[in-house]
Amino acid sequence: MSAASGKPRVHALVPAAGAGSRFGAEVPKQYLAVAGKAVIEHAVGVLASHPAVEGVTVTLAPDDDYFVGLALGADPTIGVVAGGATRAESVLNGLAYIRDQHDAEWVLVHDAARPGLDHAAIDRLLEAGLSSPDGALLALPIRDTLKRADADGCVAATVDREDLWAAQTPQLFPVQGLLDALQAQLDAGETPTDEAQAMERAGARPRLVMGSGMNLKVTWPEDLLAVRAWLGAGADADGESAGNGSDT
Repeated sequence: MSAASGKPRVHALVPAAGAGSRFGAEVPKQYLAVAGKAVIEHAVGVLASHPAVEGVTVTLAPDDDYFVGLALGADPTIGVVAGGATRAESVLNGLAYIRDQHDAEWVLVHDAARPGLDHAAIDRLLEAGLSSPDGALLALPIRDTLKRADADGCVAATVDREDLWAAQTPQLFPVQGLLDALQAQLDAGETPTDEAQAMERAGARPRLVMGSGMNLKVTWPEDLLAVRAWLGAGADADGESAGNGSDT
């Protein structure tokens, strides 16, 4: 996964230390089965196979017993770093490792629970992001009418959706710039919800790059059904684990 001579050095980081408690499965959602592989295997695989990506690092929870049961767990080209209590802490740990061990200039941070990413989306992101010092992120314009709720769970207002986008991943930023931005946020006692927010608070203006509806984050059970259908695995058993001796 070596970049061509003279090209920016790009490394990918996949934070996977979360438990996915909102999903409600017995195993973390990144280890559920989709098209014969774990969700995380799809997410990592598309990054690792892209010609512009020099390497992939994954952050894991200290008590993660699932990753070693995957083919990824035996792949010496995939770096593994201990995650933190929050996504921001996990990403910070991964960034420090990438900076120290790989000397990469840019990092693609991608959700472990987004198995529908493809090379075309990565290409669009790299083309836009590498030409901007502030980086870029995949996102989709909001299509649905938005409502703001009040304390009673009733509609308080309709929100103007013009110029609103839903952020996706990967998000592409300079390694040191993102590391500094996240560290400053954590030192201030704040926890950004994604990497772009940390960069925004540091004064950056990342570019928005058209994502894809197939690049869905598996958050709820119906999301898993959707990605299974898209990736040709609708017959997989619902909630099946792909790690630790499963059939994936």
